[in-house]
Amino acid sequence: MRLTGTAQRLTIIVGDSDHWHHRPLFTEIVHRAHAAGLAGATVLHGVEGFGATSRIHTSRILSLSEDLPAVIVIVDSHDRIRDFLPQLDELVGEGLVILDDCEVIRYVGKNPDGTGGGHAPLDAPGHDR
Repeated sequence: MRLTGTAQRLTIIVGDSDHWHHRPLFTEIVHRAHAAGLAGATVLHGVEGFGATSRIHTSRILSLSEDLPAVIVIVDSHDRIRDFLPQLDELVGEGLVILDDCEVIRYVGKNPDGTGGGHAPLDAPGHDR
């Protein structure tokens, strides 16, 4: 998949102990994003935070928390992200969903045969800095 230029970033923040049918919610979101053919998804585990309840969740040993933040970041075209949003309406009961415009500078992966993906260097002619 090729993704360059103007895109949209979808950020979902939920608790890492949130579940959907006995599966971590962040896992369900990533698998649905994959099934929807989105460009990619990444889950980041937070070490501390608070949300709508104003309760601070932390990983510090003296404050054992059962619900640290999990952040799922997905970047794709505006249309593909908008088409995916109804699934989040179904899945996210508590949390935060953020949409913002972004510019994709570089998105490369390996070729199906395992060799490095081809891409234009960032300083290629025609690339604005």
